[in-house]
Amino acid sequence: MERRGFIKKVGLGSTLLGVSGAMSMPSFAAGKAEPTFHMDFAPHFGMFKNSAPGGIVDELKFMADQGFRSLEDNNMLKRSVEEQALIGKTLESLGMRMGVFVIEGGENWKTALTTGKKEHSDLFVDTCKKSVEVAKRVGAKWMTVVPGYFERNLPMGVQTGNVIEAYKRGAEVLEKEGLVMVMEPLSDNPDLFLRHADQSYMICKAVDSPACKILYDIYHMQRNEGNLIATMQKTWDEIAYIQIGDNPGRKEPGTGEINYSNVFKFIHEKGFKGVMGMEHGNASPGVEGEKALIQAYRKVDIV
Repeated sequence: MERRGFIKKVGLGSTLLGVSGAMSMPSFAAGKAEPTFHMDFAPHFGMFKNSAPGGIVDELKFMADQGFRSLEDNNMLKRSVEEQALIGKTLESLGMRMGVFVIEGGENWKTALTTGKKEHSDLFVDTCKKSVEVAKRVGAKWMTVVPGYFERNLPMGVQTGNVIEAYKRGAEVLEKEGLVMVMEPLSDNPDLFLRHADQSYMICKAVDSPACKILYDIYHMQRNEGNLIATMQKTWDEIAYIQIGDNPGRKEPGTGEINYSNVFKFIHEKGFKGVMGMEHGNASPGVEGEKALIQAYRKVDIV
């Protein structure tokens, strides 16, 4: 579909204006759409707020015009049903995919599945059920899960067993719908239970479901263990989703120490066709910073 004609085709009219505010059509709208990225990079809302200040539909149109083929939105569960439906309809009209949103219940990190407490596991499963309906509205397949904090009064093996049992329950909900929860090892603070790729790999093997895989966030894994390509190779058959961010700083590729050209070459040669979420900030502010971010991705995109 021609990306530029999407608003006319969608016919959102006053509904679009009501959700996303008065539509601004910035200067880029008069130009030619940029070439599509070869790798399926997925921006998030707010990343191009200066170039597309008219709200979520304006931002999605800008992303498509710049050659991006997917979106990710961690906060999708917090959006209204109407806004979710609008996002889903717009993505479909643009020929874009939906990347991850976060399955969370309560305080996501602190609602620890490591404890084995039934109330935490039940909340997780209930949120998985809720997420199924959201996924249908927005056309999503993957959802991020985080098992929470260490339970320091329990041995590591017992905590791991508790997480496996909770994820088995979640997988039962998602597998029959063709959906996938992707567990994300994190580096945000030392209290988090899930921190390493091999740890995630072991849990996936124990859950033994196509609905339970790894979200390999390159930024977090560089901070926690490095040796990125070798580690990805060892755990590759359980990796279903990838996220991006340079280190230090958690900005776009080229702003830190990670050789993203080599990392993306490896991912490309593995035949990865999934979404790669741009879960990072912009190195520089304003429209110029947004242009620089796009150019950074052009530089490392694999042809």
